[in-house]
Amino acid sequence: MAFDPDHTAVVVVDMQNGFCHPEGSLYAPGSEAAIEPVAALLDRARDAGARVVFTRDVHPPEQFEGNHYYDEFDRWGEHVVEGTWETAVVADLPVEPDDHVVTKHTYDAFYNTNLEGWLRAHDVRDLLICGTLANVCVLHTAGSAGLRDFRPVLVRDAIGAIEEDHREYALDHADWLFGEVEELEDVEFESG
Repeated sequence: MAFDPDHTAVVVVDMQNGFCHPEGSLYAPGSEAAIEPVAALLDRARDAGARVVFTRDVHPPEQFEGNHYYDEFDRWGEHVVEGTWETAVVADLPVEPDDHVVTKHTYDAFYNTNLEGWLRAHDVRDLLICGTLANVCVLHTAGSAGLRDFRPVLVRDAIGAIEEDHREYALDHADWLFGEVEELEDVEFESG
């Protein structure tokens, strides 16, 4: 499958210390295992001239105080708290000056962020989505992209999860409902 680099962005979801580093509060080996394939996808995309977006999940310490129902700290424990080492993108995936970084405060990278406006301003239509966790932030971001008429393509072997079943569920659901799933080796870019 060949993508037009002028209209494609790789969206790297939450590849942060808090999720991918063994000392992170929500570390999962599957998230760490996604680092190498994400790096390979980024190398190809950058060589072709495609755009790159990194999302960072960041929670102000008081974010969920006084909430009626939605409280990620209650569900997951405190994680990626604003101002901590956990919020940084892992060192093996350096953010380059031309990359766009989206700071989000929930599972969906489009919710209350500038992501949609930035993609439209740069005439991006196709999103190659990778990162972690498959059935949480990757799935919610990809679904939100599809509802906004972007083409979300989840790169199967560049997506981390806590359990393999979680990853397969998320990918099957995305493929069935709003997007596509491709293997890393099948992702190519058109040459100009």
